Amino acid sequence: MPMVTLAELMAKAEEGKYAVGAFNCNNMEIVQAIIMAAEAEKAPVIIQASQGAIKYAGLDYIVALARLAGDKASVPVALHLDHGTSFEQCVQCISSGFTSVMIDGSKHALEDNIALTNRVLSVARAVGVSVEAELGKIGGTEDDIHVDEKDALFTDPEEARYFVEKTGVDALAVAIGTAHGQYKGRPELDFERLSQIEKLVDVPLVLHGSSGVPDEDIRRAIEIGVRKVNIDTNLREAFTEGVRDVINAKPNEIDPRKILGPAKERMSEVIREKIRLFGSSNQA
Repeated sequence: MPMVTLAELMAKAEEGKYAVGAFNCNNMEIVQAIIMAAEAEKAPVIIQASQGAIKYAGLDYIVALARLAGDKASVPVALHLDHGTSFEQCVQCISSGFTSVMIDGSKHALEDNIALTNRVLSVARAVGVSVEAELGKIGGTEDDIHVDEKDALFTDPEEARYFVEKTGVDALAVAIGTAHGQYKGRPELDFERLSQIEKLVDVPLVLHGSSGVPDEDIRRAIEIGVRKVNIDTNLREAFTEGVRDVINAKPNEIDPRKILGPAKERMSEVIREKIRLFGSSNQA
């Protein structure tokens, strides 16, 4: 079916009180694993690409892979830019065929973040593309973007209300204690803060850095109002484990299909588990 926007997916997720999984892709096998899992679970899904993925695979390749997969899929699929940091990059992705972009102006002062977000919105709205923004800094490393723990600032609920009033974004990523990358111990999420934000804003909330967050915490965040959950690290782990298992068992194997095929299957299994966790199975 034709690819959809983030706004369309978020509206249905809000109505059904579930979250849509947003899974980062870097190559063909990951894109295929995402679609395989989504179709098996009859679930809507978001394929997203970070700056690192675009740099590695090339923007045209990412768009061609994702749009081909999405157009052939039997479930709703959105193609989303994850952590775009400039107006120019967002516009380039919009022009190339992304149905949604994230402008991450969280490193800027509040008013500068608002101005940057509105600049992206002015282009995106004209062509029917959705926009996600971020308020507060999410710790850890996402490709080349690194936020030290001491600099990771939780989202202020009143600032979130003001930000949404001044922008009208389609989704807002909030910082409540998650981090990008692998966790060193159990993350402590500020659910009270999340509840306050949910009461003050009228747009869907996004949880970044969700790989490694305990299932019960993910469920609670969704119950409060999170409608988009980002997963990247868990896919990298599954991919690496799949490849490593083949190489260890058959060190003389040289057929890429036999090496990468099991990794794709492993990723698809992880994605299916996440989709069920998010409550989006059978929501397509």
